[in-house]
Amino acid sequence: MAKQQRDGGGGRRPGVVSAAKRGGPGRGFWIALGVLVLLGVTGLSWMASRPKTQVTRLDPSLPAMKAEGYLLGSPTAPVEVIEFADFECPACGQYATITEPDVRTRLVNTGQVRVRYIDYPLPMHKNTWDASLAAACANDQGKFWEMHDALFANQDRWNSEATTRPRGPIGDLARSVGLDMAKYNACMDADTHRAKIQAHLAEAEKRQISQTPTFVINGLVVPGALPYDKIKQYVEDALKSAPARTDTATGTPR
Repeated sequence: MAKQQRDGGGGRRPGVVSAAKRGGPGRGFWIALGVLVLLGVTGLSWMASRPKTQVTRLDPSLPAMKAEGYLLGSPTAPVEVIEFADFECPACGQYATITEPDVRTRLVNTGQVRVRYIDYPLPMHKNTWDASLAAACANDQGKFWEMHDALFANQDRWNSEATTRPRGPIGDLARSVGLDMAKYNACMDADTHRAKIQAHLAEAEKRQISQTPTFVINGLVVPGALPYDKIKQYVEDALKSAPARTDTATGTPR
């Protein structure tokens, strides 16, 4: 039995130490090191190629305005849902095209809810200001919500991944919703509603809105692209509370 134990070394001569016991790096170490190097190179490449944050310079000379947003539904509806959103935000686009149609049909059109849309143009989205200005110009012609829908449904035509000159495709959308293009172009060329968009941005920052979309439902701040059932539950809870109050931040009913 003792002889079998001595021979268990596989025939190694005295003083011979296997590579695994030498303390030097083995094959597994070099493989792991190679993977780490590859991940590092990939990460640096991504950092170099990712879109740069767009810095938007606000114009302090423009008059301060009240952040009224854009209203959909009856002004006397008992529950107000304020939506802070960015036209170039993918999650906002998903909400606008998938969930909001049900909100309009089941909650707004039935008189339970009024929706107030407030632009929150985020700095990483290069083309969102042009979209907000276009929607404001459309509002002058009574077609904000038509333009709102067209912008969100066609983000891939005008966003910063598609073009560096968004006013062309956005103008096509303006034409498609039936705007008077002479008036629309004059409005866009003059940046007529920049003060309004700045007021909306300031309102979002004052409320410390941290992401888009974010909803304020009778004073309750709820971030994220909510599904219809979740919004319905918040609305039902709000309907059980006191009648509509005044939004102290904007001076509008809520």
